[in-house]
Amino acid sequence: MQHAVIMAGGSGTRLWPLSRAARPKQLLDVIADGDGAAHSLLAEAFTRLQAVLPAERIWVCTAARYADAVRAALPELHPDRLVLEPVARDTANAVGLAAALVADVDPDAELAVVSADHVIRPVERFAAALRTAYDVLAVRPRALVTLGVTPTSPATGFGYVQKGAATEVPGASEAASFREKPDLATAESYLASGEYVWNSGMFVWRARTVLDALAEHLPASAQGLDRVVAAPAGAERDAVLAEVFPTLPKISVDYAVLEPAATEPGRVVVVDLDVDWLDVGSWPALAGTLTADDAGNATRGLTVLLDSAGNVVLSDDPDHLVALVGVRDSVVVHTADVTMVCPVGDAERVKSLLAAAQQAFGPRFS
Repeated sequence: MQHAVIMAGGSGTRLWPLSRAARPKQLLDVIADGDGAAHSLLAEAFTRLQAVLPAERIWVCTAARYADAVRAALPELHPDRLVLEPVARDTANAVGLAAALVADVDPDAELAVVSADHVIRPVERFAAALRTAYDVLAVRPRALVTLGVTPTSPATGFGYVQKGAATEVPGASEAASFREKPDLATAESYLASGEYVWNSGMFVWRARTVLDALAEHLPASAQGLDRVVAAPAGAERDAVLAEVFPTLPKISVDYAVLEPAATEPGRVVVVDLDVDWLDVGSWPALAGTLTADDAGNATRGLTVLLDSAGNVVLSDDPDHLVALVGVRDSVVVHTADVTMVCPVGDAERVKSLLAAAQQAFGPRFS
């Protein structure tokens, strides 16, 4: 059967101070509903998958410390569909753990791996691409399928996938190569060629296939995960997981599985995902989910701006007014205990700013 897992374990440090260790970005109500209310990125990801799959075949992989918050955010999530990482060991092990637990329930499972960090419109096109990816597995059971977003600009913040020969499934091509985040000139050449798509970090494969790939390319992780699923579900398995998982080699699924597999012709397939895609990984990216005025100020909360333009302004305190005059191209975020201000161009440094705050004040503001 077809399953999907939402990867929702990130800490979202680049959206500090709104995103915190106890309540990361995927659990924050930052996506506006049509009626003016808001919901979380995680809830949006779950609803998006329901266009293709029933709730009982949707899983969530997250850090153990977020378990209660995830359950509260997703009342439709089945209790035994929550995969909890004791510690963070990068995406190869998170994906491997999810695949191992899904395969334990359904040995023939076809598994989509999606992120809780994305805003994707329209949902119908996402659903169609996901169905195409499942269709690839029907004719290429050992395929590792990645969803490639049709690029709209020469973005330097994303990895790219080079498309090769078309497959027997319309909308799917063999992946010729994976490329790291390029400089601007290289990104412009990628866009002009029409051969490259953005690497969305979303995949579809048989659960058993990715576990076999881990056994081939990352045997230490494969052996550790085998020990986990060999234990009976419940307290005994949880104890083995707590013992084994922190010892697994820390590496991304791209490096551990996708890139080595791409050397085998036809093994990795890319499916076109022609959508409006926003990877909400920074304040400028989050601005794309906020209401903007004619001067390009993206705001939420109690704010007033005079002679200001190109700003991202957010307050989560309904009784606190954030007022700007003559301010250009800045991020201003107010929470109950932190006010953060930085130029939009320095938004990627917020993670370093958090580290400096932790060094100065300890975990108080984390």
